[in-house]
Parts: sequence; C-alpha cells; structure tokens
Amino acid sequence: MTRRADDLLVAGTLVISIVFFRCAAAVAATEYVRPPPGRVIFTEHTKPASHPQQVHVSLVGANHMRVSWITEDKHVKSVVEYGKVSGNYTASATGEHTSYRYFLYSSGKIHHVKIGPLDPGTVYYYRCGMAGDEFGLRTPPAALPVELAVAGDLGQTEWTASTLSHVGRSDYDVLLVPGDLSYADAQQPLWDSFGRFVQKYASRRPWMVTEGNHEVEAAMALPGWPRPFTAYAARWRMPYEESGSGPSLYYSFDAAGGAVHVVMLGSYADFNSSSEQYRWLARDLAAVDRGATPWVVVLLHAPWYNTNAAHEGEGEAMRKAMERLLYEARVDIVFAGHVHAYERFVSSILISAIARTTRVYNNEANPCGPVHITIGDGGNREGLAFDFRKNHKLAPLSLMREASFGHGRLSVVNATAARWTWHRNDDADSTVRDEIWLESLAANGACQQSSSAAAAADSQNDEL
Repeated sequence: MTRRADDLLVAGTLVISIVFFRCAAAVAATEYVRPPPGRVIFTEHTKPASHPQQVHVSLVGANHMRVSWITEDKHVKSVVEYGKVSGNYTASATGEHTSYRYFLYSSGKIHHVKIGPLDPGTVYYYRCGMAGDEFGLRTPPAALPVELAVAGDLGQTEWTASTLSHVGRSDYDVLLVPGDLSYADAQQPLWDSFGRFVQKYASRRPWMVTEGNHEVEAAMALPGWPRPFTAYAARWRMPYEESGSGPSLYYSFDAAGGAVHVVMLGSYADFNSSSEQYRWLARDLAAVDRGATPWVVVLLHAPWYNTNAAHEGEGEAMRKAMERLLYEARVDIVFAGHVHAYERFVSSILISAIARTTRVYNNEANPCGPVHITIGDGGNREGLAFDFRKNHKLAPLSLMREASFGHGRLSVVNATAARWTWHRNDDADSTVRDEIWLESLAANGACQQSSSAAAAADSQNDEL
C-alpha cells in the first residue's frame, strides 16, 4: 500500500470515528450522572527531615532531565545518584537549591538537579540527597511514536486521585499540565501537600507545566508582599532558560527527538505585540523546521475559544494578540484549561452533507488553523462548569463538550497522523468519550507555512 493510500485510509477512519463517537456521545451524555467535586486530600510527610519529598522530574534539553524535591533538613546536599540498575548508581550530579518565605510561612530546601546525558526510552533508578527511598523514571523516546498525556486544573481531591490513577494506569511518555496545579491559593502548606500527593506519578514521568490563575497567589504590589508566582517558580522549575525565554512563565521544549515541538505560553504574563513573551514566541516558532518537526503543540491556561459561561471571554485579549502567530506557524493543536469541563473546537464539520476535516482561526472554520481543546477537568475542588451556551456564536464550531472530570492523550503516531482521545472518569473506570485522528498541518500541501511568520520574527529581532 502506498503512503498516499495509507493517508486516505487514516482519513476514512477519522471520519467514521468522528461520526461514531459523536453519536455515542449524544446518547451517553444523557445517561451519565456527573459527580460533585471530591474532598480535598491533605497529604502529610511522615519520614525523617532529611528524606526527599515532593519529588518530580521534568525535561531539560534533548537528553537531560531535572529532578526536583524538597527536604525539611536544610543541610541536605543537592545531589542525585542514578543508574540503570536498582541500587547500583553509576553516575551522580550536583545541582542547586532555593527556598522562599511567604509571610509567616518558610519553605523547606528546594533542590533542582539536572542529570544526564540519558539514553532515550530507558528506565533509570535514582536517589535524592543520598538519603531515603529510591525512585525510578523512564526517559521519553528519541523518535516517534510518542504519547503525551494532558490534564489541567488538577488540585488535590478524590477526583484528582481518580484522574491521576487513570493517567498512570496506561503507558505514556510525558504529562502536560495547562495550569492550575495545587489550588493552594496562598495557603502554602497546600503546595507541600500537592507535591506529596502527585509524587507517585511525577517522579516516574516528566511533568511539563505552565501557570494558571491559581498560581498567581500574590496580586498586590506592596512592600513586604510576596511577588506573584513565588511558590510556583521556586517549586516547579521548567526549562525556560534552555528555550531562551526571560521569565519562567513561558518556555518551549522538544519531544521525540524534535518531531514534536511543545510551546507553553503564559496567560498571566504580558502578551501584547510589544511584550517580551510575544517577541519570544515569534522567534521560537520561526526557528521550527517543519520538515524535521512535523508537529507543533501549544498549551496555555485561559482558552481562546470557549462556549461555557465560566470564564467567558477571559482569553480573548490574548487570542487577538497572538493567534496570528500560531496560525502562520501552522500550529496543530492548542490545549487550554481554566474552564472545568472538556470542549473540542472542530476537526470535522459537515459541508454539503460530507464530513470534512477542518480547524479554527479568527472565530471561523479554517483548514489551516489549530484544533482548540479545553481540558480543565483534572479534578479541582471548585467543581465542574456545566453552563455551555447553546446559542453561543461559537457553538457551530464546538463539536464536543461535556462537563465531566477526566484527562486526554495525544498519541503522535508518525509525521502525518496523531490520535487524540479524551477519557472521562467513571468511578473506577476511564471511558473514552471523544476520539479523533489528526493530520499534521506540515503534511497538508494546502497549508504550506506562511513566510510572514519568519518575517515577523525578524522584525521583532530588529527591535531588541
């Protein structure tokens, strides 16, 4: 079978899958009774002060990872021992540490250690600070296929536990979180509880996160007040320096040997055309070679497309400022959180009774725009957002929407095809409620990347 025939087969499967799942969704949605938010689970540290807690790992460059953890003992060294055999540590790395104060609260010693170079698709065993438990992680693959799990607005409730259990039950390579992690809201012990709550999962696979409104915490620029994002920036250090961005609120990284480029934007950092974030984004997207990188994925917190009454219009200013950059760079998918529900904007619409694959740009169906997906349903304590507006002007473009807790998975199969599934939490089970096949815009001859994207980046460089 030729590659073109393969593409046609995938396209045919895509249409059949969309029709099937949309029909199934219409039936199942009327039968499913959605639960209230679960209680907050406060997780305590019961081990010695020198033992690591809140362990999580993240990606740093092509073959390195950052191990982060906290100790109550301020004398513990920021060192990680690691190797491919349990208990046999053949390498070690020393990193850095920080801490912060938030009014009367004083954090523990926050350690960040970069380890590597590491082999792809390999299990490593490691120990933090030369004390306590051994942990194990698996590095992502060096080439496609790769599986990216996505879960936003997590919190630390019974439903968060259900979501993470479902995420961890099936294999994946990287977890992407489009904002709102701990829901501490300035109650700093909840940050510690969250770190312990997610350690089981975040210590095994890289978690790549961006900030949401619940990470801002301090909003008053007064003497003695903590700066916004103090806890988030200290605890969840992402590779912003490696991606050439100034602050830690936005950055980018590559997965699967550069086949997938992931951009994490900051909904709560300046984003207008004269901002540092805008200039950085223009440079970052212009530097992507779509021949070598067929997939580009963007995450942010406040959705640009939303038919829910919750947070309606809150992402509109950022959309107006940045959407053209994403469109001209032929970004494939945009994931958002903030709205506590699931919603997918287009990937197939009926044109003259024929299902055709399309995307969205500037509030209209457009075959060369991204697919926009809101997935702010990780399990937060505030509950679900039920009020989808049937008469909303964007309703014709909203092909799947449901107020339920869950998570999603983007399985990038090859340079052309990727499968997206959304999994609803049904008590102990995880039910696939939405599924689509996507074609990379880099593979779509009708959507050749606009040369004006590079020109925009060059003009911004002239201003620096």
